[in-house]
Amino acid sequence: MAKEKVILAYSGGLDTSIIIPWLKENYDYEVIAVAADVGQGKELEPLNEKAIKTGASKIYIEDLKDEFVEDYIFPTIRAGAVYEGKYLLGTSFARPCIAKRLVEIAREEGVKTIVHGCTGKGNDQVRFELSIKALAPDMKIIAPWRIWDIKSREEEIDYALERGIDVPVTKENNYSMDKNIWHLSHEGQDLEDPWNEPQYDKILELMVSPEKAPDVPTYVEIEFENGNPVAVDGKRMKPVELLTYVNKLAGENGVGIADMVENRLVGMKSRGVYETPGGTVLYAAHRELEYLCLDRDTMHYKEQVAAKYAELVYFGQWFTPLREALDAFVDSTQKTVTGTVRMKLYKGNCMPAGAKSPYSLYDEDIATFSADEVYDQKDSAGFINLFGLPLKVNAMMKMRNKK
Repeated sequence: MAKEKVILAYSGGLDTSIIIPWLKENYDYEVIAVAADVGQGKELEPLNEKAIKTGASKIYIEDLKDEFVEDYIFPTIRAGAVYEGKYLLGTSFARPCIAKRLVEIAREEGVKTIVHGCTGKGNDQVRFELSIKALAPDMKIIAPWRIWDIKSREEEIDYALERGIDVPVTKENNYSMDKNIWHLSHEGQDLEDPWNEPQYDKILELMVSPEKAPDVPTYVEIEFENGNPVAVDGKRMKPVELLTYVNKLAGENGVGIADMVENRLVGMKSRGVYETPGGTVLYAAHRELEYLCLDRDTMHYKEQVAAKYAELVYFGQWFTPLREALDAFVDSTQKTVTGTVRMKLYKGNCMPAGAKSPYSLYDEDIATFSADEVYDQKDSAGFINLFGLPLKVNAMMKMRNKK
């Protein structure tokens, strides 16, 4: 009788490295590993050999970079979504992208069970499982961290060593990290105490610390069309190429570190350090262009939408009717967000240095402090009288009742 097959979301990291033998030892499953290339780089190269060596019957390594950037990253930039004012959602929107491909391969392989290596304390378990439920409600899900006897990353390392499995961490250097083309996150070890300053020389990979950045600024011009970045310094680029290029520029200038204590969906606070070099620049540039191109009421309402959008993405609710509805609103607002923004990068700072757009609502003739013929300052008196009328009536009522 053929063994039951399962699909494993495989990264080659500590968790998934030991899940393959654990599944075989405890359930005698045939394990098909699926690794998603969302921009990890050379980390994926040894996975073919490693997955088979640790017991997988087959491995898929899927290049999802284009889809990830175009269908997940760019919509979130357009929305201006930032979780709790700092987190640019690098892990959050990667999970639904990966989950979608897991479901597709499960269907192709005739598999009815998907396995993931997320812990029972984290957000990723929710992101993977909500995505799978939305795309394949009939699919069974196994999360070993919720059922095995292993209690810590140190015990995972012991489990791996006992079976001769190479893992990319040691007990001394045991940060939990997630890397893709958008960011690199760091959690655990000394970062678990919010009083500890991050050891940037030890953990940074995508960028240098601000102290080690050049002593002269770098200027970069980002061109947008309908809210999407399309060119850098006058050169049009495809999305993955553009993000890779801006990552390099920002990283060299120490731009893009976020150190934050965040509120996880599962109820606890956690501390993480995020490297998001290119994303930091693109968000800032996009925002500057919106300052020019969006009217006041739309811009202020969009800020509320951005907060909700960020929450949906962080909570794993990508494949939901509400996110799709918010996208429709956001896309409507971006019809005039076209133009060029010049940013100044200097020792960790990302500052605007100019913006222009054919759809700019800024009118120098109206805004000028010099003499003009288009704005009659006497008109403001009547406006203020009407705008302040409720305040005046309320104050008069208080005066009457003091007598």
